[in-house]
Amino acid sequence: MYITIRDRPAGKQAGPKARVATTVVLLGVVSLLTDISSEMVTAVLPLYMTAELGLSLLAYGVVDGLYQGVSALVRIFGGYLNDRTSRPKWVAVFGYGISALSRVALIPAHSFAAITGVITADRLGKGFRTAPRDALIADASEPSMLGRAFGVHRTLDTIGAALGPLVAFGLLLLVPGGYSSVFVASFAFGLLGVTVLVLFVPDLRTSGGGLAAKRLVKELASPRLRKPLVAAGLLGLFTVSDGFLYLSLQHSGDFAARWFPLMYVGTNLVYLTLAIPLGRLSDRVGRAKVFLGGHAALLVTYLVAGGSSGGLIATLVALGLLGAYYAATDGVLPALISKRVPAAARGSGIAAAQTVVVLARFAVSLAFAGLWETMGPQHALYLAAGFLVAGIGVSGWLLKGIDK
Repeated sequence: MYITIRDRPAGKQAGPKARVATTVVLLGVVSLLTDISSEMVTAVLPLYMTAELGLSLLAYGVVDGLYQGVSALVRIFGGYLNDRTSRPKWVAVFGYGISALSRVALIPAHSFAAITGVITADRLGKGFRTAPRDALIADASEPSMLGRAFGVHRTLDTIGAALGPLVAFGLLLLVPGGYSSVFVASFAFGLLGVTVLVLFVPDLRTSGGGLAAKRLVKELASPRLRKPLVAAGLLGLFTVSDGFLYLSLQHSGDFAARWFPLMYVGTNLVYLTLAIPLGRLSDRVGRAKVFLGGHAALLVTYLVAGGSSGGLIATLVALGLLGAYYAATDGVLPALISKRVPAAARGSGIAAAQTVVVLARFAVSLAFAGLWETMGPQHALYLAAGFLVAGIGVSGWLLKGIDK
Protein backbone atom coordinates (compact mmCIF):
# COMPACT_ATOMS: atom_id res chain seq x y z
CA MET A 1 0.00 0.00 0.00
CA TYR A 2 1.41 3.40 -0.99
CA ILE A 3 0.80 6.54 1.09
CA THR A 4 1.49 10.15 0.17
CA ILE A 5 2.80 12.86 2.43
CA ARG A 6 0.24 15.25 0.94
CA ASP A 7 -2.85 15.06 -1.22
CA ARG A 8 -2.34 14.94 -4.98
CA PRO A 9 -3.61 18.00 -6.86
CA ALA A 10 -6.92 17.39 -8.58
CA GLY A 11 -6.73 16.43 -12.21
CA LYS A 12 -3.20 15.04 -12.22
CA GLN A 13 -2.96 11.66 -13.86
CA ALA A 14 -2.05 8.72 -11.68
CA GLY A 15 0.81 6.48 -12.67
CA PRO A 16 1.00 2.72 -12.18
CA LYS A 17 2.51 3.22 -8.72
CA ALA A 18 0.45 6.28 -7.78
CA ARG A 19 0.04 6.72 -4.06
CA VAL A 20 -3.18 6.94 -2.13
CA ALA A 21 -3.77 10.39 -0.61
CA THR A 22 -2.95 11.00 3.05
CA THR A 23 -6.53 12.12 3.68
CA VAL A 24 -7.76 8.70 2.58
CA VAL A 25 -5.37 6.94 4.96
CA LEU A 26 -6.24 9.19 7.90
CA LEU A 27 -9.94 8.63 7.32
CA GLY A 28 -9.16 4.93 7.18
CA VAL A 29 -7.57 5.14 10.63
CA VAL A 30 -10.68 6.91 11.97
CA SER A 31 -12.84 4.18 10.45
CA LEU A 32 -10.55 1.50 11.87
CA LEU A 33 -11.06 2.78 15.43
CA THR A 34 -14.78 3.37 14.88
CA ASP A 35 -15.27 -0.10 13.45
CA ILE A 36 -13.54 -1.70 16.42
CA SER A 37 -16.17 0.12 18.46
CA SER A 38 -19.18 -0.70 16.30
CA GLU A 39 -18.28 -4.31 15.50
CA MET A 40 -17.80 -5.08 19.20
CA VAL A 41 -21.48 -4.27 19.62
CA THR A 42 -22.61 -5.84 16.34
CA ALA A 43 -20.86 -9.12 17.17
CA VAL A 44 -22.62 -9.58 20.52
CA LEU A 45 -25.98 -7.93 19.81
CA PRO A 46 -27.83 -10.97 18.35
CA LEU A 47 -26.96 -13.17 21.35
CA TYR A 48 -27.27 -10.32 23.85
CA MET A 49 -30.85 -9.69 22.76
CA THR A 50 -32.02 -13.27 22.29
CA ALA A 51 -30.05 -15.13 24.99
CA GLU A 52 -29.18 -12.54 27.65
CA LEU A 53 -32.34 -10.39 27.53
CA GLY A 54 -34.68 -13.15 26.31
CA LEU A 55 -36.14 -11.14 23.43
CA SER A 56 -37.64 -12.91 20.43
CA LEU A 57 -35.98 -13.44 17.07
CA LEU A 58 -38.59 -11.15 15.54
CA ALA A 59 -37.57 -8.42 18.01
CA TYR A 60 -33.97 -8.84 16.86
CA GLY A 61 -35.22 -8.63 13.27
CA VAL A 62 -36.81 -5.25 14.01
CA VAL A 63 -33.63 -3.94 15.68
CA ASP A 64 -31.47 -5.35 12.89
CA GLY A 65 -33.74 -3.66 10.36
CA LEU A 66 -33.30 -0.39 12.22
CA TYR A 67 -29.54 -1.00 12.30
CA GLN A 68 -29.61 -1.42 8.54
CA GLY A 69 -32.16 1.23 7.63
CA VAL A 70 -32.42 4.16 10.05
CA SER A 71 -29.30 5.86 8.69
CA ALA A 72 -31.19 6.23 5.40
CA LEU A 73 -33.29 8.93 7.07
CA VAL A 74 -30.33 11.30 7.24
CA ARG A 75 -27.83 10.05 4.65
CA ILE A 76 -29.22 12.33 1.97
CA PHE A 77 -29.22 15.22 4.44
CA GLY A 78 -25.62 14.46 5.44
CA GLY A 79 -24.58 14.36 1.79
CA TYR A 80 -26.47 17.57 1.07
CA LEU A 81 -24.80 19.34 4.02
CA ASN A 82 -21.45 18.26 2.63
CA ASP A 83 -22.25 19.62 -0.80
CA ARG A 84 -23.70 22.91 0.44
CA THR A 85 -21.05 23.72 3.06
CA SER A 86 -18.06 21.99 1.42
CA ARG A 87 -16.90 21.15 4.96
CA PRO A 88 -17.30 17.36 5.18
CA LYS A 89 -15.00 16.94 8.17
CA TRP A 90 -17.33 18.68 10.61
CA VAL A 91 -20.44 16.97 9.29
CA ALA A 92 -18.59 13.68 9.82
CA VAL A 93 -17.44 14.69 13.33
CA PHE A 94 -21.06 15.21 14.33
CA GLY A 95 -22.03 11.76 13.05
CA TYR A 96 -19.09 9.93 14.58
CA GLY A 97 -19.74 11.67 17.91
CA ILE A 98 -23.38 10.54 18.09
CA SER A 99 -22.39 6.95 17.35
CA ALA A 100 -19.66 6.96 20.03
CA LEU A 101 -22.06 8.20 22.70
CA SER A 102 -24.62 5.55 21.79
CA ARG A 103 -22.21 2.76 22.82
CA VAL A 104 -22.18 3.74 26.48
CA ALA A 105 -25.95 4.28 26.36
CA LEU A 106 -26.39 0.53 25.77
CA ILE A 107 -25.34 -0.27 29.36
CA PRO A 108 -28.65 0.72 31.02
CA ALA A 109 -30.74 -0.32 27.99
CA HIS A 110 -32.38 -3.64 28.93
CA SER A 111 -35.77 -3.35 27.20
CA PHE A 112 -36.70 -3.64 23.56
CA ALA A 113 -37.74 0.04 23.46
CA ALA A 114 -34.50 1.25 25.06
CA ILE A 115 -32.29 -0.81 22.74
CA THR A 116 -34.31 0.41 19.77
CA GLY A 117 -33.72 4.01 20.80
CA VAL A 118 -29.97 3.54 21.24
CA ILE A 119 -29.56 1.71 17.93
CA THR A 120 -31.58 4.42 16.21
CA ALA A 121 -29.22 7.11 17.56
CA ASP A 122 -26.17 5.11 16.48
CA ARG A 123 -27.47 4.67 12.94
CA LEU A 124 -28.46 8.33 12.65
CA GLY A 125 -24.84 9.13 13.43
CA LYS A 126 -23.69 6.77 10.70
CA GLY A 127 -26.10 8.42 8.29
CA PHE A 128 -24.56 11.82 8.90
CA ARG A 129 -20.94 10.71 8.54
CA THR A 130 -20.86 8.21 5.68
CA ALA A 131 -21.54 10.33 2.60
CA PRO A 132 -19.29 13.28 3.63
CA ARG A 133 -16.47 10.85 4.38
CA ASP A 134 -16.84 9.04 1.05
CA ALA A 135 -17.14 12.33 -0.83
CA LEU A 136 -13.88 13.50 0.74
CA ILE A 137 -12.19 10.25 -0.27
CA ALA A 138 -13.43 10.65 -3.84
CA ASP A 139 -12.42 14.31 -4.02
CA ALA A 140 -8.90 13.60 -2.70
CA SER A 141 -8.31 10.78 -5.23
CA GLU A 142 -7.58 10.57 -8.92
CA PRO A 143 -10.57 9.41 -11.03
CA SER A 144 -8.54 6.47 -12.35
CA MET A 145 -7.71 5.40 -8.77
CA LEU A 146 -11.13 5.60 -7.13
CA GLY A 147 -11.48 1.85 -6.76
CA ARG A 148 -8.01 1.59 -5.20
CA ALA A 149 -8.60 4.55 -2.87
CA PHE A 150 -11.87 3.16 -1.57
CA GLY A 151 -10.23 -0.25 -1.34
CA VAL A 152 -7.45 1.14 0.88
CA HIS A 153 -9.96 2.93 3.08
CA ARG A 154 -12.15 -0.16 3.35
CA THR A 155 -9.09 -2.27 4.17
CA LEU A 156 -8.24 -0.09 7.17
CA ASP A 157 -11.91 -0.02 8.07
CA THR A 158 -12.03 -3.80 7.93
CA ILE A 159 -8.96 -4.21 10.13
CA GLY A 160 -11.07 -2.51 12.79
CA ALA A 161 -14.05 -4.66 11.89
CA ALA A 162 -11.91 -7.78 12.40
CA LEU A 163 -10.41 -6.56 15.66
CA GLY A 164 -13.74 -5.52 17.18
CA PRO A 165 -15.21 -9.02 17.52
CA LEU A 166 -11.85 -10.29 18.82
CA VAL A 167 -11.87 -7.67 21.57
CA ALA A 168 -15.49 -8.56 22.39
CA PHE A 169 -14.62 -12.27 22.41
CA GLY A 170 -11.66 -11.65 24.73
CA LEU A 171 -13.76 -9.63 27.16
CA LEU A 172 -16.54 -12.24 27.24
CA LEU A 173 -13.93 -14.96 27.72
CA LEU A 174 -12.48 -13.11 30.71
CA VAL A 175 -15.88 -12.03 32.07
CA PRO A 176 -18.60 -14.48 30.93
CA GLY A 177 -21.79 -12.52 30.34
CA GLY A 178 -19.88 -9.25 30.75
CA TYR A 179 -21.73 -7.35 28.05
CA SER A 180 -21.39 -4.06 29.98
CA SER A 181 -17.60 -4.38 29.70
CA VAL A 182 -17.99 -4.77 25.95
CA PHE A 183 -20.09 -1.62 25.73
CA VAL A 184 -17.67 0.47 27.83
CA ALA A 185 -14.67 -0.62 25.75
CA SER A 186 -16.68 0.07 22.59
CA PHE A 187 -17.33 3.63 23.76
CA ALA A 188 -13.60 4.17 24.45
CA PHE A 189 -12.60 3.12 20.92
CA GLY A 190 -15.35 5.28 19.41
CA LEU A 191 -14.19 8.31 21.38
CA LEU A 192 -10.60 7.71 20.23
CA GLY A 193 -11.77 7.66 16.60
CA VAL A 194 -13.51 11.03 17.02
CA THR A 195 -10.34 12.44 18.60
CA VAL A 196 -8.19 11.37 15.64
CA LEU A 197 -10.71 12.88 13.22
CA VAL A 198 -10.77 16.23 15.02
CA LEU A 199 -7.03 16.54 15.63
CA PHE A 200 -5.38 14.95 12.60
CA VAL A 201 -7.70 14.85 9.56
CA PRO A 202 -7.20 18.04 7.51
CA ASP A 203 -10.13 20.42 7.38
CA LEU A 204 -10.24 20.33 3.60
CA ARG A 205 -13.05 21.76 1.53
CA THR A 206 -14.45 19.44 -1.11
CA SER A 207 -14.83 20.77 -4.62
CA GLY A 208 -18.00 22.13 -6.11
CA GLY A 209 -19.66 24.32 -3.45
CA GLY A 210 -23.02 22.60 -3.78
CA LEU A 211 -26.03 22.93 -6.06
CA ALA A 212 -29.40 24.53 -5.52
CA ALA A 213 -32.01 22.06 -4.28
CA LYS A 214 -33.91 22.02 -7.60
CA ARG A 215 -30.74 21.35 -9.61
CA LEU A 216 -29.64 18.72 -7.11
CA VAL A 217 -32.93 16.81 -7.42
CA LYS A 218 -32.55 16.96 -11.20
CA GLU A 219 -29.04 15.50 -10.98
CA LEU A 220 -30.14 12.70 -8.64
CA ALA A 221 -33.05 11.83 -10.96
CA SER A 222 -30.92 11.93 -14.11
CA PRO A 223 -30.88 8.86 -16.40
CA ARG A 224 -27.14 8.29 -15.80
CA LEU A 225 -27.78 7.82 -12.07
CA ARG A 226 -31.20 6.21 -12.21
CA LYS A 227 -30.13 2.78 -13.44
CA PRO A 228 -27.35 2.18 -10.87
CA LEU A 229 -29.65 3.39 -8.07
CA VAL A 230 -32.41 1.00 -9.14
CA ALA A 231 -29.92 -1.87 -9.47
CA ALA A 232 -28.39 -1.19 -6.04
CA GLY A 233 -31.82 -1.01 -4.41
CA LEU A 234 -33.04 -4.17 -6.12
CA LEU A 235 -30.00 -6.17 -4.98
CA GLY A 236 -30.34 -4.71 -1.49
CA LEU A 237 -33.84 -6.17 -1.27
CA PHE A 238 -32.36 -9.66 -1.42
CA THR A 239 -29.39 -9.10 0.90
CA VAL A 240 -29.92 -10.97 4.17
CA SER A 241 -28.04 -9.36 7.06
CA ASP A 242 -24.92 -10.92 8.52
CA GLY A 243 -26.59 -11.50 11.90
CA PHE A 244 -29.17 -13.86 10.40
CA LEU A 245 -26.53 -15.74 8.40
CA TYR A 246 -24.40 -16.21 11.52
CA LEU A 247 -27.41 -17.27 13.60
CA SER A 248 -28.26 -19.78 10.85
CA LEU A 249 -24.73 -21.23 10.96
CA GLN A 250 -24.82 -21.36 14.75
CA HIS A 251 -28.27 -22.95 14.68
CA SER A 252 -27.07 -25.77 12.40
CA GLY A 253 -23.72 -26.22 14.15
CA ASP A 254 -24.64 -25.70 17.80
CA PHE A 255 -21.73 -23.31 18.37
CA ALA A 256 -21.12 -22.18 21.93
CA ALA A 257 -22.30 -18.63 22.47
CA ARG A 258 -18.83 -17.39 23.38
CA TRP A 259 -17.52 -18.34 19.91
CA PHE A 260 -20.23 -16.41 18.09
CA PRO A 261 -18.22 -13.14 17.68
CA LEU A 262 -15.46 -15.04 15.86
CA MET A 263 -17.77 -15.54 12.88
CA TYR A 264 -17.53 -11.82 12.23
CA VAL A 265 -13.74 -12.08 12.42
CA GLY A 266 -13.64 -14.74 9.69
CA THR A 267 -15.71 -12.62 7.31
CA ASN A 268 -13.71 -9.48 8.01
CA LEU A 269 -10.35 -11.19 7.50
CA VAL A 270 -11.39 -12.23 4.00
CA TYR A 271 -12.71 -8.72 3.35
CA LEU A 272 -9.40 -7.31 4.57
CA THR A 273 -7.47 -9.56 2.20
CA LEU A 274 -9.58 -8.82 -0.88
CA ALA A 275 -10.64 -5.15 -0.53
CA ILE A 276 -7.62 -3.60 -2.30
CA PRO A 277 -7.21 -6.29 -5.00
CA LEU A 278 -10.90 -6.12 -5.91
CA GLY A 279 -10.81 -2.32 -5.83
CA ARG A 280 -7.93 -2.38 -8.32
CA LEU A 281 -9.73 -5.00 -10.39
CA SER A 282 -12.81 -2.75 -10.56
CA ASP A 283 -10.62 0.09 -11.91
CA ARG A 284 -9.38 -2.21 -14.68
CA VAL A 285 -12.34 -4.36 -15.73
CA GLY A 286 -15.26 -2.21 -14.64
CA ARG A 287 -16.91 -1.46 -11.31
CA ALA A 288 -20.32 -2.79 -12.35
CA LYS A 289 -18.85 -6.21 -13.20
CA VAL A 290 -17.11 -6.50 -9.83
CA PHE A 291 -20.23 -5.25 -8.02
CA LEU A 292 -22.38 -7.93 -9.67
CA GLY A 293 -19.71 -10.55 -9.05
CA GLY A 294 -19.87 -9.74 -5.34
CA HIS A 295 -23.58 -10.50 -5.31
CA ALA A 296 -22.90 -13.79 -7.07
CA ALA A 297 -20.63 -14.66 -4.13
CA LEU A 298 -23.45 -13.71 -1.78
CA LEU A 299 -25.78 -16.06 -3.65
CA VAL A 300 -23.42 -18.98 -3.08
CA THR A 301 -23.19 -17.93 0.59
CA TYR A 302 -26.94 -18.42 0.97
CA LEU A 303 -26.76 -21.87 -0.59
CA VAL A 304 -23.84 -22.96 1.59
CA ALA A 305 -25.35 -21.56 4.80
CA GLY A 306 -28.77 -23.01 4.01
CA GLY A 307 -27.37 -26.46 3.29
CA SER A 308 -24.83 -26.46 6.11
CA SER A 309 -25.06 -29.14 8.78
CA GLY A 310 -22.69 -27.22 11.00
CA GLY A 311 -19.42 -28.60 9.64
CA LEU A 312 -16.27 -26.52 9.96
CA ILE A 313 -15.53 -26.51 6.22
CA ALA A 314 -19.01 -25.30 5.24
CA THR A 315 -18.88 -22.60 7.91
CA LEU A 316 -15.49 -21.33 6.74
CA VAL A 317 -16.62 -21.34 3.11
CA ALA A 318 -19.75 -19.33 3.98
CA LEU A 319 -17.76 -16.79 6.00
CA GLY A 320 -15.17 -16.48 3.22
CA LEU A 321 -17.78 -15.93 0.52
CA LEU A 322 -19.51 -13.30 2.64
CA GLY A 323 -16.19 -11.47 3.05
CA ALA A 324 -15.64 -11.60 -0.72
CA TYR A 325 -19.12 -10.12 -1.24
CA TYR A 326 -18.30 -7.13 0.96
CA ALA A 327 -14.89 -6.60 -0.66
CA ALA A 328 -16.51 -6.52 -4.11
CA THR A 329 -19.36 -4.15 -3.22
CA ASP A 330 -18.76 -1.95 -0.19
CA GLY A 331 -16.15 0.36 -1.70
CA VAL A 332 -16.99 -0.34 -5.34
CA LEU A 333 -20.52 1.12 -5.18
CA PRO A 334 -19.47 4.65 -4.10
CA ALA A 335 -16.64 4.52 -6.64
CA LEU A 336 -19.18 3.63 -9.33
CA ILE A 337 -21.67 6.32 -8.27
CA SER A 338 -19.09 9.10 -7.85
CA LYS A 339 -18.37 8.98 -11.61
CA ARG A 340 -22.05 9.40 -12.48
CA VAL A 341 -22.60 12.79 -10.79
CA PRO A 342 -20.82 16.18 -10.97
CA ALA A 343 -18.39 17.07 -8.18
CA ALA A 344 -20.85 19.59 -6.69
CA ALA A 345 -23.39 16.79 -6.09
CA ARG A 346 -20.96 13.98 -5.28
CA GLY A 347 -21.85 13.68 -1.58
CA SER A 348 -25.57 13.63 -2.33
CA GLY A 349 -25.15 11.11 -5.14
CA ILE A 350 -23.20 8.69 -2.95
CA ALA A 351 -25.73 9.23 -0.15
CA ALA A 352 -28.60 8.49 -2.52
CA ALA A 353 -27.09 5.11 -3.46
CA GLN A 354 -26.41 4.24 0.16
CA THR A 355 -29.94 5.31 1.11
CA VAL A 356 -31.62 3.00 -1.37
CA VAL A 357 -29.45 0.11 -0.22
CA VAL A 358 -30.09 0.57 3.50
CA LEU A 359 -33.83 1.09 3.01
CA ALA A 360 -33.96 -2.13 1.02
CA ARG A 361 -32.00 -3.96 3.74
CA PHE A 362 -34.33 -2.58 6.38
CA ALA A 363 -37.25 -4.17 4.54
CA VAL A 364 -35.50 -7.50 4.01
CA SER A 365 -34.51 -7.80 7.69
CA LEU A 366 -38.14 -7.64 8.75
CA ALA A 367 -39.24 -9.97 5.97
CA PHE A 368 -36.52 -12.54 6.60
CA ALA A 369 -37.26 -12.65 10.33
CA GLY A 370 -40.86 -13.54 9.48
CA LEU A 371 -39.76 -16.17 6.96
CA TRP A 372 -37.39 -17.71 9.53
CA GLU A 373 -40.20 -17.98 12.07
CA THR A 374 -42.55 -19.47 9.46
CA MET A 375 -40.39 -21.93 7.50
CA GLY A 376 -37.06 -22.15 9.31
CA PRO A 377 -33.63 -20.81 8.32
CA GLN A 378 -32.83 -23.31 5.57
CA HIS A 379 -35.92 -22.74 3.42
CA ALA A 380 -35.82 -19.00 4.10
CA LEU A 381 -32.25 -18.83 2.77
CA TYR A 382 -33.10 -20.90 -0.29
CA LEU A 383 -36.02 -18.58 -1.05
CA ALA A 384 -33.75 -15.54 -0.66
CA ALA A 385 -31.26 -17.20 -3.04
CA GLY A 386 -33.96 -17.63 -5.67
CA PHE A 387 -34.91 -13.97 -5.47
CA LEU A 388 -31.25 -12.94 -5.61
CA VAL A 389 -30.75 -14.88 -8.86
CA ALA A 390 -33.52 -12.80 -10.44
CA GLY A 391 -32.11 -9.63 -8.92
CA ILE A 392 -28.64 -10.24 -10.36
CA GLY A 393 -30.12 -10.85 -13.80
CA VAL A 394 -32.19 -7.67 -13.83
CA SER A 395 -29.37 -5.60 -12.34
CA GLY A 396 -26.93 -6.93 -14.93
CA TRP A 397 -29.26 -5.66 -17.64
CA LEU A 398 -29.61 -2.26 -15.93
CA LEU A 399 -25.83 -1.86 -15.52
CA LYS A 400 -24.90 -3.07 -18.99
CA GLY A 401 -22.35 -0.72 -20.56
CA ILE A 402 -22.31 1.64 -17.56
CA ASP A 403 -18.52 1.43 -17.15
CA LYS A 404 -17.83 2.75 -20.65
